[in-house]
Amino acid sequence: MSYNTIAINQRMNKFDGRKRVWLFGYGSLIFKADFPFIDRRPAYIGGWSRRFWQGSHDHRGTETAPGRVVTLVPEAGALCHGMAYLVTPEEFAHLDHREKNGYLRLATEMHFDDGSSDEGIVYIATHENEAYLGPADERDIARQIATARGPSGPNSEYLLGLAHALRELGKPDPHVFALERHLADFGVTQLRT
Repeated sequence: MSYNTIAINQRMNKFDGRKRVWLFGYGSLIFKADFPFIDRRPAYIGGWSRRFWQGSHDHRGTETAPGRVVTLVPEAGALCHGMAYLVTPEEFAHLDHREKNGYLRLATEMHFDDGSSDEGIVYIATHENEAYLGPADERDIARQIATARGPSGPNSEYLLGLAHALRELGKPDPHVFALERHLADFGVTQLRT
């Protein structure tokens, strides 16, 4: 599979005919919604864990020095907390471009704090895409994040922004918070403003 998944994602037709679709964000989509939305609500999906296992060659790194961003990996019994956005289908052209570096649209059931649920879309970069970096020691991941920089800025801003957003949601993530602690070992301790 190539890095660029736009054409693959444009073929998804499960939600064709709907005027509004829920989108689940678990990484930068939690704190950087650069698209219009109708509604926004904290949510979670089951059976997935957030991991910094996807390479970023286009936003938080380069071809020669990729950054690391989150994807979801299957894990029985796990809950991944994030933010759900109700959007019109027109927004997926922008989102497909934003998530083009190996992420595929998948249908998922989202659960909201009020006990309700609805089906929507999540972007996941599986181990089959060329930008997938996979598991590594958390200290090594933090070292890579500390040094990577791409067109969207330092990779460390992504990690620190995500950790901050998860704290604001009141939803700790052991993997994200461990990487944040390791990042301090490399002299990066706070978001730059």
